[in-house]
Amino acid sequence: MATRQHAREAVVGLLYAYETGNSEIRKHAVDILDEKKIKNRQQEFALGLYDGVMAHLGQIDEAIVKHLKEWDFERIGDMEKAILRLGTYEIVYSGVDRAVIINEAVELAKTFGNEHSPRFINGVLDAVGVKS
Repeated sequence: MATRQHAREAVVGLLYAYETGNSEIRKHAVDILDEKKIKNRQQEFALGLYDGVMAHLGQIDEAIVKHLKEWDFERIGDMEKAILRLGTYEIVYSGVDRAVIINEAVELAKTFGNEHSPRFINGVLDAVGVKS
């Protein structure tokens, strides 16, 4: 049975695909989630996260940029950008405890990012959570 962590992993994959040029990824999202055995409530949760990020993408990116220290948004890796976008969306719009969201994002960064990603993700999302 899929968990919210599995759903978030899938959303990061969808956001990554979007960032790397697959602007039509939403058309395939249900099939992708089904393939990953993310169904029912977890699928609704994942699609809600993806759609929420996309609906607020401009504001989310602004919030991220506002909290970058000596770093250019365009230099952020596509996977890290996907994780930051999901985390920022959840912090700003979901009402879920920000510590839970940051922890989930750091775990995603450990799985999908490089050795520096977890610390970077933690720092940016912590700043977003405090100052947004």
